[in-house]
Amino acid sequence: MENNQIEKSTGRIAENLETLKTFTATPGSGCTRLPFTKEARDAVNYLKGVMEDAGLEVWEDAAGNVFGRLAGSDASLPCVMSGSHYDSVVNGGDYDGIGGVITSIEVARLLKESGKTFKHDYVVAGFCDEEGMRFGTGYFGSGAMLGHRNPAYCDNFKDAEGISIAEAMRGYGLDPEKIGAAAWPEGSIGHMIEAHIEQGPVLDAENIEIGLVTGIVGIQRYVITVHGRADHAGTTPMDMRIDAVEAASKVISKIPDWAREKADGTVATCGVVHVEPCGMNIVPESCEFSVDIRSMNNDNINDITRRIRAALDRETKAIGATYDMDTKLVIEPVALDEDMLNVLEDDCKARGYSYKRLPSGAGHDSLEIGQVLPTVMLFVPSKDGRSHCPVEFSRYSDFAKASALMTTLISKLLDE
Repeated sequence: MENNQIEKSTGRIAENLETLKTFTATPGSGCTRLPFTKEARDAVNYLKGVMEDAGLEVWEDAAGNVFGRLAGSDASLPCVMSGSHYDSVVNGGDYDGIGGVITSIEVARLLKESGKTFKHDYVVAGFCDEEGMRFGTGYFGSGAMLGHRNPAYCDNFKDAEGISIAEAMRGYGLDPEKIGAAAWPEGSIGHMIEAHIEQGPVLDAENIEIGLVTGIVGIQRYVITVHGRADHAGTTPMDMRIDAVEAASKVISKIPDWAREKADGTVATCGVVHVEPCGMNIVPESCEFSVDIRSMNNDNINDITRRIRAALDRETKAIGATYDMDTKLVIEPVALDEDMLNVLEDDCKARGYSYKRLPSGAGHDSLEIGQVLPTVMLFVPSKDGRSHCPVEFSRYSDFAKASALMTTLISKLLDE
């Protein structure tokens, strides 16, 4: 019976994810589904249809999130929520985020097929803009659900074309002035469960079927701009230059070593660098670069941030330059719910699934949500640990196994 159900779930999940692969701005070059774009709209409309077919009451909120509800017998009780995000990075994979949304819809099907009536509502969530790829932020939809986003936030952050979140929302058919309406009342959500691909190599390398996530790293993101002066590259003596790249590069080169010094799983990345005027024979006037710092130890993150500021002060002062440091994201590490982890572990043992407890080095909607609600995550293996790239791959049967485990946990929570 177990194998038959997994096979049935595998087929439904495969059908959904194969269709969702087509909603990309870069066909043949991975998934590019940025927030508030045509591809995002197409994905949301498809998810609405799948949720309705699963027997859910469906709606879209003021932040672009999509929800489906399986009603329980007592609407006054806090719901049990499960889901993930439907956006992607540029030229990303077909399973990151969206695999968790579809797995959660499969849980709804399994709950319906059980024929049981539960006390609590079960809600499936598809969150908007977890990645932060377009606006350099992250967790927009899940943050809005928690009441952590406002119109000023939407006006403040802009994409590479200078389009603000607010402008993008208007073009998508949403009103940024009404973002507060996306917030759920306090106490209306009781538990959050998120399935996700691991995005790392551990489960695949060790041939383990399920990851039980114990915690998620904290993240701080910054965009730093060093301001110098443009001059002729041949006629300006070295001691008379205000070279923005010189100052910026001296700081950038130190950041990885500071993360290595911390060890403890701490990582730091400068993934974007822009130079202006960007001419081979021009002393650079400005150098903009990004910094992404992550660790389960928030003191490590704060210390690296402090070192970056001190180094910027020192290097810019030495040549007469200046700098701006724009904060994009600050979120602390979170430990996930031990009681729910124990239920999942017991069910893995009962089903004979191999499993491993491990932390997440990637951020997820559960990082934002877990700050305020009991939250747990499951990982399914990523082939060769590859993610955020077109070759990203996870087996549909592993998503089906996750849906079975989630159904056991969620059924228990729905009846409490």
